[in-house]
Amino acid sequence: MHKAYPIYTVETECQDCYKCVRHCPVKAIKVGNGHATVIPELCIACGHCVEICPAHAKKVRNDITIAKEFIKENKAVYVSLAPSWISDFENISPEQMITALKQLGFIGISETALGAQAVTANVADMLKNHSQGAIISSACPVIVEYIRKYQSDFVPAISKFLSPALAHAGLLRQTYGKDIAVIFIGPCIAKKNEADRHPELINAALTFNELRNWFAQENINLDNVISNNAEAFVPEPAEEGAIYPIAGGMNKTLQLIPELKNIVLTDLDGLENFKLTLDDLKPGQIDEPVFIEALACNGGCVHGPGVQHKSPGLLERLRITANCRLPETSPEREYKLNIADTQKADNVEENEVTLQELQQALRSIGKTTPEDELNCGGCGYDSCRNFATALVQQKAETSMCVSFMRKQAQKKANTLLRTIPSGVVIVDQNLELIECNRRFAEIFGSDILDTFEAKPGMGGADLKRLLPFYDLFTNCLNGGRDIYRNSYRLDNRLLDITIFSIEANEVVGAVISDVTNTELRREQIAKRASEVINKNLNTVQDIACKLGEHMAETEILLRSISEEYADDKLLDDIKKEFKRGGE
Repeated sequence: MHKAYPIYTVETECQDCYKCVRHCPVKAIKVGNGHATVIPELCIACGHCVEICPAHAKKVRNDITIAKEFIKENKAVYVSLAPSWISDFENISPEQMITALKQLGFIGISETALGAQAVTANVADMLKNHSQGAIISSACPVIVEYIRKYQSDFVPAISKFLSPALAHAGLLRQTYGKDIAVIFIGPCIAKKNEADRHPELINAALTFNELRNWFAQENINLDNVISNNAEAFVPEPAEEGAIYPIAGGMNKTLQLIPELKNIVLTDLDGLENFKLTLDDLKPGQIDEPVFIEALACNGGCVHGPGVQHKSPGLLERLRITANCRLPETSPEREYKLNIADTQKADNVEENEVTLQELQQALRSIGKTTPEDELNCGGCGYDSCRNFATALVQQKAETSMCVSFMRKQAQKKANTLLRTIPSGVVIVDQNLELIECNRRFAEIFGSDILDTFEAKPGMGGADLKRLLPFYDLFTNCLNGGRDIYRNSYRLDNRLLDITIFSIEANEVVGAVISDVTNTELRREQIAKRASEVINKNLNTVQDIACKLGEHMAETEILLRSISEEYADDKLLDDIKKEFKRGGE
């Protein structure tokens, strides 16, 4: 059994948009440190999060390596190919697909639809003796997993047979030997869970997207594959089972059996539709004999999460019906294969949330009254109370609440605007005020301050009527560059102005400080420093002048002595004495 769950998150790519939480039908997502990860115990592997993740952070486990290992072991490896391949690989013939798969190393290619035909036959025999209550098809692993975890009352209603993929794997092993390896290839991520739980039947499950990647690795271009007409599906081509991938397909095969006319055949596609059908319903409430063909994907397997979806849904469906050889009556086939299976409940057990815990969680996101509960769904949950429950269960973070975070940001911004000593103003592209603080109004006079008092923030006011240098704001809006003006003179005051872009060509902000007193003090200090420096310079010059006079007198004295005394030694001694005295 594989240790890694089939769906995982690349945390470095997760953009904390909570879209996966919003779309997960069972809320099997845990958000921690801004990243959303799958909770395997809650997940039903529908793959919806993989499809809708805008950052492609949700990934599907790659099992190509496992398939390659079986081929390298020189085992006889067969492919169980889901019938929806004909829709996803448009304009590729069966012969081309078989040839390409054999180039990968597979010994034989078989249609999963053969297993579907075996399932139909077994279900039909069971329904012939069914008189009351609902039976739900076991074909879709997502539906089966949802019932096991979230609607356990209906577990006994799941048909007691293997899915078509598992039944087909059993059929291949019965035909070619137990030692073969079987690799399922199809549109479904949940088939990986089936393979993990039944390694005795399916050795690995790949999606069609994985198959494409494998072809690319081996430089196999399906369009260029040349095949001969001798290539065929083994042990034989499928017939009516090929209709299974579309909604109602299984029921179409059951409708071929006259003995089932008394059975109410119902088909439900889409997990939400299935949930709505079972919500508040008890198995004992159903009196009629009902068979429910349930497929989790809208429209059926043809729209599974492991395909490309390059065509409109109707065209994909039409390709399936065109490829299916649906007989007028049910063919007589004898199956010696035992495909009996029984499902067990696997109830999801989450800690009970007390009223006190719920209220505390609501308070943590600023919901203290029923009116505070907006139920906007921004967090990904349907209601604030469901979100609060997720908080208690440690599946969510308070930062997921959009309205709470907006209020928190607004409070912080208001506090900064209120306490900052400088004037702050924000304007739009029309130079109309979006917001300003009180200090801004104080800087520009009592009239503006009166306006601010009457309408705090002065939203909508025309900046051109408030400031004479509004052109600086226009330049910032048009140019997108920050503008700085130090000691900008306005009347008898000096202003430091910083104008910056908030949203390019849309919104700019400015921080304005009145530095008049600061500049005056600077000028006074500079003037006083200049006076002191000049005085010191004069003193130095006076000292230098006196020193110059002293040196001149000394020079005259030395010359006179030199003329009177011829003794050079005596003269040298006198000079040394003078130098010593100077030191």
